[in-house]
Amino acid sequence: MPYEPYDAFLLVSFGGPEAEDDVIPFLENVTRGRNIPRERLAEVGQHYYLYGGVSPINEQCRELIAALQADFAGAGVELPIYWGNRFWNPMLSDTVARMAADGVRRVVAMATSAYSNYSSHRAYLDDIAAAREAVGPEAPDIELIRPFFDHPGFVEPLVEHTLDALDRLPRDQRGGARLLFSAHSIPTAMAEASGAPGNDHGPGGAYVAQLGEVARLVSERLGEEHPYDLVYQSRSGPPSQPWLEPDVNDRLAELAEQGTTAVVVVPYGFVSDHMEVKYDLDNEASETARELGLHYVRALSPGTHPRFVTMARELVAERAAWAEPFGLTSLPACHDCPEGCCRQG
Repeated sequence: MPYEPYDAFLLVSFGGPEAEDDVIPFLENVTRGRNIPRERLAEVGQHYYLYGGVSPINEQCRELIAALQADFAGAGVELPIYWGNRFWNPMLSDTVARMAADGVRRVVAMATSAYSNYSSHRAYLDDIAAAREAVGPEAPDIELIRPFFDHPGFVEPLVEHTLDALDRLPRDQRGGARLLFSAHSIPTAMAEASGAPGNDHGPGGAYVAQLGEVARLVSERLGEEHPYDLVYQSRSGPPSQPWLEPDVNDRLAELAEQGTTAVVVVPYGFVSDHMEVKYDLDNEASETARELGLHYVRALSPGTHPRFVTMARELVAERAAWAEPFGLTSLPACHDCPEGCCRQG
């Protein structure tokens, strides 16, 4: 059986607050060591307070785990599923300790992030290593599944959800609607340092190259042509530090000035509709579009789409067999990041 090397599956996510009293402690965990002023934490905290202090991400992880459990059981995959977060309960170190206590020895892990850069891949590897070190010699071995940006199980749900979003526009606006593929902005230095050393990903590094390919893959599969742009959201750095652009709100303003009347925003940089999708796109960008007189619809992220769920099982089998990574592009997708891969920049 292709899953035999492992005795557990671990979902590793970012984590998020689940009550108003959790918000500031959660943000302190996220920003620890970065000297972020308390006033800035309080400002970001307002995003969460709009939703009662509850980030959607933890509940989305619970829903994904339930879907994975059903899929594994239906396929005869006997792997217990554990869940650990980087910044909020259930904390990754606590989960690793529980796996050790349960006698788990070898784990295959999947991060709730599809792309290659420091924040979305290398940081997960570093946090897994730190959690294992905290637990000590009894900690299980943990292997992280590769970035899966171009796997059909990620791309196909994006295609379906983009088509659904186009259908939600007024009929007379659908044909000329412009697509905005939105991903999390990161510092340009971090973007340029993404990917394995020695691989030429072109300007912007692996992260930008992967985003460009996924946008192309989705666009080509829609059955009709729509102009599209790559945009970014959720910038949090100081104004003096260059980050990936254009910001989604700036691009909306440019498009309105150029005569565009309808847009569909596709949050293809994310695997679920967590806080940055809900606040930055459903609140801020939606309000920007309303003020500009644009018809605006936001597509869903993959979430618990059945194809995304089965992709996880396929990636476990791929990892167990050390098979050649399967994807829809020719971009390199290594099983393990070599030393120096996806640096902070």
